[in-house]
Order: sequence, then structure tokens, then C-alpha cells
Amino acid sequence: MRKKLLHIDYQILLPYLLLVAFGIIMVYSASSDILLVNGFKPSTYGIRQMYYAFFAIFIFANATFALRLDIFKSQKFVIWFVALSIVMLLYLILLKIFKGSAVAVNGAVGWIDLKIIKIQPLEIAKLALVIYLAYFLDRHDGTFNQGNIMNTLSRPAILAAVMMFLVLIEPDLGGTAILAMIVIVMFSLSGISAKKVVFWLIIIGITVFILVYLIITWNPKFLQANYQYQRLMSFLHPFELEQKGGAQLVNSYYAIHNGGLFGVGLGNSMQKRGYLPEPYTDFILSIIAEELGVVGALVVLGLLFYLMWRIMEVGIHSSSQFNSLICFGITTIIFTETLFNVGAVLGLLPITGVTLPFISYGGSSLIVLSIAIGLVLNISANEKIKQEEAIR
Repeated sequence: MRKKLLHIDYQILLPYLLLVAFGIIMVYSASSDILLVNGFKPSTYGIRQMYYAFFAIFIFANATFALRLDIFKSQKFVIWFVALSIVMLLYLILLKIFKGSAVAVNGAVGWIDLKIIKIQPLEIAKLALVIYLAYFLDRHDGTFNQGNIMNTLSRPAILAAVMMFLVLIEPDLGGTAILAMIVIVMFSLSGISAKKVVFWLIIIGITVFILVYLIITWNPKFLQANYQYQRLMSFLHPFELEQKGGAQLVNSYYAIHNGGLFGVGLGNSMQKRGYLPEPYTDFILSIIAEELGVVGALVVLGLLFYLMWRIMEVGIHSSSQFNSLICFGITTIIFTETLFNVGAVLGLLPITGVTLPFISYGGSSLIVLSIAIGLVLNISANEKIKQEEAIR
């Protein structure tokens, strides 16, 4: 632990802590007015986010200093971790069917309510998939020749497909896409021909485009009452459908426009006062842009991308393919979540409910991402210790 502390990567640690601290401030700012109007204490969500942050940092510290990385190369651990994530996803579906303790938000059932805390199985599934793929691809390193690629990758592909299917029927399109991106990136970095990866990406992209185009053109009646379909149409025609689902995007535009370059000041947003629905969750970046301006929003995004770049650097310079794949997988999670969130806020992508990493309100995402950052710092410290011992 002392050695790891001496070799801590502050270029990862500091951006992480700054993002978590800023998240607490912005959750309080974005939620206080609407809570006060509805008769609650204005600090309720801010205090909750602070508790989540304290617990997340505690888990993060353990993942950084106390955890032995060898455990992730254990077949038993990997199997149990993946099995746990699949069981939780299945349990969520059963709760949805029998209307149990699952929490439905905007048409999707994504949380298990344990009274003390609401657990989002998808967040656990993301990290479980990264660890499983790193374990599997590391064990099969060098075996991806022309003849056996399909046979070798059939098991992880089937397992990933099962996880994506369980998330899709919640329904959570954003979560499904994130799992798909993890698979695509980690497969492409494991020695598989880049041409094959690009080819399949093009095929998938064309297929999705054709399906979306056909649905929009057909505009079937049986889908018009579906919440996910309404979100898609609201993305395409936000102002025309402002009263039927377009309000989030329209008010996001207003918030960004109001903020201008330098913002109206912390706490002074107008859109968070009942205009922008749930401004402390997936549209918190709109409030940041309104209160702190485009400059403030770019600073937050700059911290996120700097953090991703540093994690990728750790992966690139790692002596172990397993460690490299873990870093690339974690970068993929943060990048895809940021991409989907920013795209939704700007109206460039459909609204999928994907939160802004480390900033948006919620415990599950913050805790799992903190564990992920802890693993990266653990890998970084171990690599530095190995290099010093090799020189001696």
C-alpha cells in the first residue's frame, strides 16, 4: 500500500476528484429550486450525492491500494462476477413482469429498489463485461488467426449478446449501445484484423440507419404510444412535439442559449425551475452551460477527455495485455457515456437517458466508475513499481 501511494498517478487522481466534487455542487444547484417548490429541503439531492461520493471514494481507495489485481485473472472471480451481473439483469426483468421492487423511470425499468439505495444492474454489467473480455482475450492472445476467429470469439460474443438483450428489453437503448461499444472496441484491440472490425462497423451502421429510416417513414400506429419511439420523434422534431416529449431538448437549447459564453452565474439558471425536467440527471450539462457558460461546460468536458487520455496512456504503456484491455474498456465506458450525453443535450443524438460521468445525480454510476478509476490507478502504480524493480 505504501509503495502504491508513492506511485499514485496524480494526473488521474486529481481530475477524478475534481469531477466528483463538481458533480456534488452541480447536483445541488440543479435540484434545489425544484425541490423547494415541491416542499422538500433544497439540499436533499445534493446531500445524497455527497453521501454517494464519500462511499464511492472509499470504494475507490480500496480498489486503488488494497485490491490485488491478480484476483481479476482468476477464472472463479470472473465467472462469479459475470454471473452476478446477469442474475441482477434477469431479476430486474422478473421484477418488471411481476411489478415488484423495480423502479421505472421514463418508460424503462432499470433500478432495483433496496430502500436504502437503488441499484442499477447495468452499471455493474458494464464493468463485468470489461473484466470478462479482458480475461478472455488475454488468455487467447495470439490465437486470432484467419481460421479460428469466429470459433474463438463465439463464447464472449454470445455472452455479450445475452447481456445486451436483457438491457434492451428494459428497455434501455443507451445502455445496450454502451455494451455493444465495449465489445467492438475490445475485440478490435485484441489482435483481430482492423479491416474486419471496420467492415462490421459499416454493416451495423448501415443496418441501423435503414431500420430507423423505415420506422420514421412508416410511422406505425402501434409504436406511437411507445416512450422510446416518442423520444426518437421528439429528437427529430423537438419544437413541433414540445408538448409530447420534446420539452427536454427544447429547454436544453434555451439553457445553452441563455448561458452564452460565460453563463448567468452559479445557482441562477432559469430552466431548472420547472422548465427542464429532472435537470440534475442526464441534462445536467445544460444547467452547467446556462450557469457557467460554454466555457464552464468545456472545462468539464476537458477534464473528462483529459482523464480518458491518461487512462489510455496507462493502457498503452502497460506490460500486460490484460491490464491494457482493462484500461481501454474503462475508457470506452467513459467516452461512450460522455458522447451519448453530450449528443443528447445538443440534439445531435436521440435522448437515451445516459448520464454524464461523475457529474449527474446517482449512486450506482458514480460508485462503479470510481471502482474503475481505482483499478486504473492500481494498474498504473504496479507498472511503475515493476519498472523500478527491473532497473534495480
